Amino acid sequence: MSRLPLRAVDDAPEAAKPFLTAAEKANGFLPNLLRVLANAPVALETYLTVGGLNGRASLPLAEREVVQLTAAATHGCGFCVAGHTAVAFKKAGLDEARVDALRALRPTGDARFDAVQTFTSAVIATRGRVSDAELAAFKAAGFDDQAALEVVLGVSLATLCNFANNLGQPPLNPQLEAYRWDGPQAAAAE
Repeated sequence: MSRLPLRAVDDAPEAAKPFLTAAEKANGFLPNLLRVLANAPVALETYLTVGGLNGRASLPLAEREVVQLTAAATHGCGFCVAGHTAVAFKKAGLDEARVDALRALRPTGDARFDAVQTFTSAVIATRGRVSDAELAAFKAAGFDDQAALEVVLGVSLATLCNFANNLGQPPLNPQLEAYRWDGPQAAAAE
């Protein structure tokens, strides 16, 4: 049961209604994360706007999903792990072994994914104050300053939705049930 109201288009604040309507049309359903965020229309708009900007980043979708899955698992957000698992499989083309590794915060065996995962974890753990060695290792894996800042962008997006979900505790939508994650951090957050 959600701790915050799950808004629908008909009972959401006026400023949230156009965003919910568009999201429902785009997804075929209304993710409960958005229904929680609709309680604060500016939070919903921020999430959707930053998500759109993140989608234009130079990092390929698969690497952006590495950031999202790493952040969600680190923050113990079962809803976001499930949602990004669906994206990783359906849109980013990640295989089950790599997704399972990301969900468990373990190396994937792919050098670029592992560099993104390690750097994302460092950004979260240090609140962006990564060491010179951590930044150098990320760059040695073939990334540049733009990619480093795009990881920070992805972490900021993840932080908003992970923390909103952890606060609101919405139930997982049935459409995401196949990707449920009840990892140790998700259980600790409940």
